Amino acid sequence: MVITPPCNLEIHWCSPKKSPPRIAGRQQVSEKQRSSKARGYEMRKRAEDMGRTRQRIVEAAVHLHGTTGPASTSIAAIAERAGVTRLTVYRHFPDETALFQACSGHWLSQQKLPQPEEWGAIEDPVERLTAGLADLYRFYRAGEQMLTLVSRDLHAAPDPIREAWEARDGRYLEVLADAWPTAAEPVRRAVIGHAAAFSTWRSLCREQELTDREAVRVMVTLVGAVGN
Repeated sequence: MVITPPCNLEIHWCSPKKSPPRIAGRQQVSEKQRSSKARGYEMRKRAEDMGRTRQRIVEAAVHLHGTTGPASTSIAAIAERAGVTRLTVYRHFPDETALFQACSGHWLSQQKLPQPEEWGAIEDPVERLTAGLADLYRFYRAGEQMLTLVSRDLHAAPDPIREAWEARDGRYLEVLADAWPTAAEPVRRAVIGHAAAFSTWRSLCREQELTDREAVRVMVTLVGAVGN
């Protein structure tokens, strides 16, 4: 007697153990993975777009601070130059301090900054003062336009910005004055502070047309003459 099997091998794959729902399940997992990847891509793209927008705002602020000055730079002007709305500017920078800090940080990152730690390694007071003033005057010349407008409008800057500016100048003074035996002597300290000021460089080199080297020599001679 020949027994015919209930189903042949061709339909065994359709049995419950190997049924299409497993394939559908794999498809659902694959779709979830693709959806997750798409969401990740969208989030990265959104973050990149926000970063580019923020950068445009910062660059617009830097340009306006360096051409018209901080006191004459409005949020509306920054937004117009950056190609965004005022609301977008506020969304990235909720207050004036945040915008100033970003603007200052961006501009300073493009400059060769003075290196007071290098001057401080020089023990001789005259040599330290000469090296320090030369470094400062180089920085002042390179950033003259921005420094002129910012120093003019410093009264309009937020308190943290003014405090940072004053702390920077105070740091320069401390390093230059500490090398002198009578560093605490008020007259010498005042003259060193005058020598290190941007306004002094501008007066000597722009108005009186001295070279940076000549201006350094004049100031070092003046400081050395104090108390003689």
